Amino acid sequence: MSDLKLNANDISIIDGSFSKQDAIRAVSEKMINAGLVKNDYTQAMFDRDAQISTFLGNGIAIPHGTTEKRDSVIETGLKVIYYPQGIKWDEDNNIAYVVIGIAAKSNEHLDILRKLTRAVIADDTLERILAVKTPEQLLAILQGN
Repeated sequence: MSDLKLNANDISIIDGSFSKQDAIRAVSEKMINAGLVKNDYTQAMFDRDAQISTFLGNGIAIPHGTTEKRDSVIETGLKVIYYPQGIKWDEDNNIAYVVIGIAAKSNEHLDILRKLTRAVIADDTLERILAVKTPEQLLAILQGN
């Protein structure tokens, strides 16, 4: 995942009890502040999640915008928030601990999703995620280490 330009500075740890809407807003705000997306991308992320759950599995959710809002992406990139208490993500009671906001200018998100999927399919991924204490530890998991 090194070509995704993800580093420990892109990862935040936020303690507390939050809703999925709070988490999507927070990761979108980080993306906006980093100059990855325009302000209207937040709604596109909500719209995408309403179409189909953005829960990837193993405690990881990957909110991203709809294809109709690709013009709101300034630069391809990721921002990650780790929620140690977890967030109820969907009606299937999936719990997300890692929320990865994705901004992609074209079909780059498919490559990003493939890499993330490979990085999280290991049997011990959720166990390792639950033990995370630092951004560096989570970065290692996301990079498949």
